[in-house]
Amino acid sequence: MTTVDLRYESRLGLALGGGGALGAAHVGVLQVLAERGIAPSIVVGTSAGSLMGAAYAIGIDPYELERMVLGVSWGDFGTLSMTPGFGVLDTAGLRDTVDRVGGDRLIEDLPVRYAAVATDLLSEEVVLLDHGSIVDAMRASIAVPGLFRPAKLEGHLLVDGGLLQNLPLEATFEMGARHVIGVRLAPEWDAIPRLRTALEVHALEIRSDVTLISPRVRHRSQWVARDIPGLVALGREAAEAALASYPVTTPRPAANPPTEEVPPPPRGGEADRRKR
Repeated sequence: MTTVDLRYESRLGLALGGGGALGAAHVGVLQVLAERGIAPSIVVGTSAGSLMGAAYAIGIDPYELERMVLGVSWGDFGTLSMTPGFGVLDTAGLRDTVDRVGGDRLIEDLPVRYAAVATDLLSEEVVLLDHGSIVDAMRASIAVPGLFRPAKLEGHLLVDGGLLQNLPLEATFEMGARHVIGVRLAPEWDAIPRLRTALEVHALEIRSDVTLISPRVRHRSQWVARDIPGLVALGREAAEAALASYPVTTPRPAANPPTEEVPPPPRGGEADRRKR
């Protein structure tokens, strides 16, 4: 149990885990952090977490982010590749999506320190992408083997960071964080025996300098974008429970009231009959 006041920790890190479509739960967590005046200065994301972490680092309002994720589909992250290769989708489609919401940025120019976690397919080592194009970093981090083509970047052949750090706590500490808020959406992959990391990551999760948030996504699929509002709500619920000791300083904006449908004016003949 930490005694650090997260609102005043100058080197507070945020580690956003991978989880495919479950990544919408990160939005709810970001909203709760904003409402309680908790502002991490370092954010590291794996796979879906790299996308939401990038939105935070760029400065996208978390309520606007919720609106944005309501309309996403797999086509926003990749395009169908017609040439043979290790994956059916090319993550180059992600660049088009980013261009529609403001364009690519250099990571080193962002107002918040940011990094995405990827896995070097050849060396089987973690690669921390903390400079250069933010789109290239996200493309590498989300490249699930078999679904997306590996990304070639700076001499590496990169795939999804979840192979080695699905919850990037270690990477966030390496970026200089003294305390890390970790958001776990899915377990460590541990699909390849020699790359198993679950025990190492668990040892970090229980440390006193880690605040763990685990939305109760239960049996929801990572691969089907279903009930996005429900996932956002689960992220909020988990964050509110983990951060219950912090008061709300900036209340959640009131939802826009539903617009009442105004009936069309009566036609001429009908109006005449009403006058009689």
